[in-house]
Amino acid sequence: MMSAIVLSHRWLGIAFCLLFAMWFATGIVMHFVPFPSLTEAERFAGLAPVDRGETVTAVADAVAASGIADATRVRLIRRSDGPVYIVSGPLRLRAVRVSDGQSASVSSPEIALAIAQAHVRQRGLDAAHAAVVAHADYDQWSVPNGFDRHRPLFRIALGDAAGTEVYVSSLTGEIVLDTTRSERGWNLAGSVLHWIYPTVLRSNWALWDGVVWTLSLLALVAAVLGALLGVVGLRIRERQISSPYRGWHALHHAVGLIATTFVLTWIFSGWLSMDHGRLFSRGQLTPAEAGVMNAPPDWKSTAAFDRTPISSAAREVEWFGFNGAVYRRERTGFDKQILVRPDDREAGALSAEEVASLVRRLAEGCGAPSVVAVNDDYPAQSIIPGAPVYRSRCGDLWFDIDSADGSVVQRLDASRRAYRWLYGALHTLDFPFLVAHPHWRDVLIVGLCVLGLVFSITGTVIGWRRLRLSFAG
Repeated sequence: MMSAIVLSHRWLGIAFCLLFAMWFATGIVMHFVPFPSLTEAERFAGLAPVDRGETVTAVADAVAASGIADATRVRLIRRSDGPVYIVSGPLRLRAVRVSDGQSASVSSPEIALAIAQAHVRQRGLDAAHAAVVAHADYDQWSVPNGFDRHRPLFRIALGDAAGTEVYVSSLTGEIVLDTTRSERGWNLAGSVLHWIYPTVLRSNWALWDGVVWTLSLLALVAAVLGALLGVVGLRIRERQISSPYRGWHALHHAVGLIATTFVLTWIFSGWLSMDHGRLFSRGQLTPAEAGVMNAPPDWKSTAAFDRTPISSAAREVEWFGFNGAVYRRERTGFDKQILVRPDDREAGALSAEEVASLVRRLAEGCGAPSVVAVNDDYPAQSIIPGAPVYRSRCGDLWFDIDSADGSVVQRLDASRRAYRWLYGALHTLDFPFLVAHPHWRDVLIVGLCVLGLVFSITGTVIGWRRLRLSFAG
């Protein structure tokens, strides 16, 4: 048995020692430089004040023109080529012109360029040298599945000092992603390597998922076998603990024993990052729950909102279905909105009573909603900074509802709550205490990753020597 364990660890270690080193090194980069995205602050900053124009297509007519029978949300934004409605359902979204109700999808590079220039100028960026450089479904930075409903994407390079590039959705004409030269460079040395994210592999989600899950599992097996051998290999002589190895093997043994707990928990939690429903729930609504949350409202009722004019400060207006009724919210600032209820009363957000009324239709035995605290063990944030997220506990099942737009922020059953600790906390050390002290968390993460990197380098040297001896023999 021990011979089999030794051989398995030896050859798995040779196969994965460089992968371990890469994961620890890139983990440091990822902690400080996340994968490129368009933040909500950037997106909102690029929005111009809305204008429905003289000829207005009603919201209900826009929904009908979109062909999305199960539409649950309609947003109004102003693009450089005029105001448009963005109609969205659970699986699809379409853009419709406010002026005539026709499709507002973008097929022209000239229109995409104009939209991008207007957006970045609104943000105070230089667009004088902007140019369309690509029109494609995928590239290295647009592989995440969240962009599937927007493909193909126009990529526009601004030609500015930061090397900024923005991506325009061909379906809605919205800016959905931006990157800078610095972000791209650091992520090539961080996320792309860490997640094994080459475009050709990641564009096929099922293949990428299977490959990375399998590699992570084999790496975990190698680490577990190494930990077992490290403990079994200890020698106690005259009340002193010593190692039977010499040279690089002794260093690998010593550092491995020091780093064992971190290496095992980090590799294990990294493997769980690829779980995707294999062992733990995914936090998604059941079909019955989704039927309640995504039930299409009576869009004809939106005509009643015409009695309440849209604020001149609004940069985005959204009509959304919630508990069988339609609400309208106007984004007047990054952290400000006006919520118009079906009875024309205005508020800043949904009330706890409105949330409770909906949640009672999702599950039985739900208690009164409570506001999720900033430092909660299971954090949840609203799309509007400072707006409350309400948590309803329905026995062992929890629902977190955003009071700003009525969306489900997260669905937490016992499995998902366990996953939060076994993956999130162990892999990113986002324990509430450490999150409250970010500098301590930074030092701890960097220190542990450096320790893991040193351990991996010793294994790499041992593996290289073993290979040389094997081939020489």
